[in-house]
Amino acid sequence: MSQEWGRDAVKCNAAMTSVADALYVIGGKWKLRVIVALREGYTRFNEIQRSIDGISARVLSAELKELELNGFVKREVIAQTPVVVEYHITPYADTLSDILKALMEWGTMHRDKLRSER
Repeated sequence: MSQEWGRDAVKCNAAMTSVADALYVIGGKWKLRVIVALREGYTRFNEIQRSIDGISARVLSAELKELELNGFVKREVIAQTPVVVEYHITPYADTLSDILKALMEWGTMHRDKLRSER
């Protein structure tokens, strides 16, 4: 029995590491909002910033860099005068769709539960 538990604990720890990795990549106040703005068609830095209430330029820049590093966003420099930089959502970002839908459903259920208990 203890050997089974040990194997289950190892599997559980591995799963928790994967969950922690996922939360790190998409967690935080702004990342999902940036992804939504890009999905809505905003591509230039100032457009994205204007579409997200309260995000500073410094924070948006950091979020875009992290999203690019993780493969969700592609940064494109268009060589013209002045230079134009656009950001585009990548096909890899589509892998988040089912996860985000499940999180939305759970969040709605949880909010409703808390409201009904008041």
